[in-house]
Amino acid sequence: MRLRLPRRRPRLWRVTILVLAALYFLGPIAASIRFSLIQNNGKDGLGNYTQVLHDALLSHALGTSLEIAGIATAILLVLMLPTVVWVRLKMPRIALLVESVSVLPIVIPPIVMGAGLAALQKNSGAGLQSLLFNSSLTGLTPFYVILALPFAYRSLDVGVRAIDLRTLVDAARSLGAGWFTLIVRVILPNVRTAVLTAASLSIALVLAEVVIAGTLLYDTFPVELVNQAQENTGLAVALSVLTLLITWLLLFAITFLGNRGSRARVGRLI
Repeated sequence: MRLRLPRRRPRLWRVTILVLAALYFLGPIAASIRFSLIQNNGKDGLGNYTQVLHDALLSHALGTSLEIAGIATAILLVLMLPTVVWVRLKMPRIALLVESVSVLPIVIPPIVMGAGLAALQKNSGAGLQSLLFNSSLTGLTPFYVILALPFAYRSLDVGVRAIDLRTLVDAARSLGAGWFTLIVRVILPNVRTAVLTAASLSIALVLAEVVIAGTLLYDTFPVELVNQAQENTGLAVALSVLTLLITWLLLFAITFLGNRGSRARVGRLI
């Protein structure tokens, strides 16, 4: 006969902290959603959200930001994952130095970088103008890669340190795997969650960065959001809610894909 232990009631202070935390985080979000439903005519509706689809300027700005986010994230992962693996595997003594250098984009304010880029854009020749500053895609992507570097490096470094890197590399190399195969087919599946986390942080940064894009006079989604805030507050709040929704979807995708990859590895082991 199984004895049933009495259930402990949660202590009052724990419930109080949980309720206060929920109000602190969810209260402003709920207020933003409620305010975004107020249309220009004073009635409630989804007009502010549907305007994003019907407004060609907003749609173009959103598409531009998503395109920059995708390209910058791909470049960042291609550069950083082999770098993290190489540092941890071949040069562990300089790992602290590399970590310190990777933090520099956080230490330097974005307005400083934006001012420097604006001066470079103004005084650059025709060749550099056409190569780099002619479009927002080429003008912002390299610098967003630099801005997202600290977050991506930390995420990937944590993921690489959590696995037995030396054993995986030695086993793969003994079977004749090259470095490309080693990174793509051996290490990448084992740090899937770290890679997805780095990607989500990079995309979230691109969708929120407004200082450099505004300084260089590029029309991106965050810049358009700031411009709309001066004309249509409800639409600006709706755009903010959409940005938050995209970030949440990315986090849910990370959790789903990460758990799915873990279950698949466990199934193969069984």
